[in-house]
Amino acid sequence: MSGDHYYGPTVNMYGGQGNQGIVNYGTTSSPTLDAAVTELFRQLQELRAQVPPIAAQSIDEALPALAPAADVPPRERHRALMAVAGIAATAGAIGQPVLDSVRALLELLGA
Repeated sequence: MSGDHYYGPTVNMYGGQGNQGIVNYGTTSSPTLDAAVTELFRQLQELRAQVPPIAAQSIDEALPALAPAADVPPRERHRALMAVAGIAATAGAIGQPVLDSVRALLELLGA
């Protein structure tokens, strides 16, 4: 990953009336959840450096939905978690910490 990626909310508004800004999908955050997401993000950065380029690209595509403080729909976050779990599972022992973190996050999210 290069430093030119931003994984957070972005708002672009052009004209219109009654604009409300960012849509919040009702995700609740807690210190435990935030810490788990931060840890998964760190683990994915480590795993990314050890997998083939196509798998690294898939991790990159999932990161915006997994980034700490990302405000994404629950379904999109779940889909990203399943994608990185699949990559971690095929990576073998080096992917085990990611699998453990995904399981913990799914439990915290009630999914």
